[in-house]
Amino acid sequence: MDAAKQVEMDTFAGHPKGLYFLSFTEMWERFSFYGMSALLALYMVKELLLPLNAAQVLGLATLRSVFEFRGAMSDLAFASIIYGWYAGLVYFTPILGGWVADRILGAKRTVMVGVLLMSAGHLAMSFYQSFLIALVLLILGSGFLKGNISAQVGSLYPVDDESRRSRGFTIFSTGICIGAASGPFVTGLVAALYGWHAGFAVAAVLMLLALAAYVLGQRHLPDDRPVGRKREKAQPLSPAERRRILVLLLVIILTIPAEIAYPMFWSIGILWVDQYVNLQTMWGEVPSSWFASADSIGAIAAAPLLISFWAWQSKRASEPGSVTKIGIGTAIVAFSAMLLSIGNFGTSAPDSVGSGWAIAAWLIMGLAWMYYWPTTLALVSRCAPASVTATMMGVAFLSPFVGHTLAGWVGSYFDQMSPSAFWAMDAGIAVGGAIVILLFRERLARGLEPDAD
Repeated sequence: MDAAKQVEMDTFAGHPKGLYFLSFTEMWERFSFYGMSALLALYMVKELLLPLNAAQVLGLATLRSVFEFRGAMSDLAFASIIYGWYAGLVYFTPILGGWVADRILGAKRTVMVGVLLMSAGHLAMSFYQSFLIALVLLILGSGFLKGNISAQVGSLYPVDDESRRSRGFTIFSTGICIGAASGPFVTGLVAALYGWHAGFAVAAVLMLLALAAYVLGQRHLPDDRPVGRKREKAQPLSPAERRRILVLLLVIILTIPAEIAYPMFWSIGILWVDQYVNLQTMWGEVPSSWFASADSIGAIAAAPLLISFWAWQSKRASEPGSVTKIGIGTAIVAFSAMLLSIGNFGTSAPDSVGSGWAIAAWLIMGLAWMYYWPTTLALVSRCAPASVTATMMGVAFLSPFVGHTLAGWVGSYFDQMSPSAFWAMDAGIAVGGAIVILLFRERLARGLEPDAD
């Protein structure tokens, strides 16, 4: 029997069994990324960059001299820039991972290499000397895994079964959100109880469990081979298709302000919580790293509400178009950042900000993300010419790459400003993006589809 047909017949709860193995593997990749994000900036500022420890890190002095081209910088500024490049490159390397899968190893082998690289990266975080090596391994591992896992999800379904494919991706995305929400809780708790290196090590162990699950699920996945044959010559794009691509590129570029302001919560935001927010509860002080889970929790909670809300609007012919939704999401990002500015206004004492300000900002940021980012990907998938859809989806991820990298540089000014002024600046970046999108939403929509809202 054909392998693809066998996979299609091998189902559980109406979906191919391979979907659940892929979801489990990607869940731990996101656990790793968000768990790492929650600890990374704190770890660098509080331990790694202390003089005696920093002197042991291979290549760190050279890297710092490169980043200090504008002059000497504080440890916090240096940590922010490292974090920005790490987070940004995680979204850039899937392009490399896709090429390796297509041309050399195939998707299955590339994913397994990616999981092994990520596991090795987390283990390397256990030693000061290999810190930068660890970041490189994690970046490459995530790049090898991320895009190829998503591609395999799509390959599980017949081409004409769009409805079940969409539901399958919803299940897959739920696994992503679970990993994103649980990673900071687990790594933050382990780090608080047993030290930073233990927090990184637990992520390595869980990545190995993900590898075991992926290997066990191989028979439920379609066989794949790297592309070794000549591709048919693609038809040239029409002028209308070229125009749509240009408009899509402009929309992707306009998401960059949100992708600068949002990830600031994962790096500088965690440092801000650790310094300024009162974390005392009736059960004792909670780890500041736990806040890195709150936006994912907000996204999970917002998803069914937004689906119902948009369906209600659609029945009344009042649902906003995709471009408008992206603008609304960007505006909500600005609102979330402004909550931190307001909460910290007029006070600079440690532990002086009520935790409610931070909790509200992080949860609302999850709502903002659900408004703008899945909508952006859906818009690209729907409007890109069929011959370049995969390429345009890869281009869309260049927005978080650029945004996260720039966020590192913006975050380096945190200790040169009052915290309230810094978060007002962060909000202002998103406000600028939202204004441009909403002002030109009709023109952008017309450029993508003649009958757009």
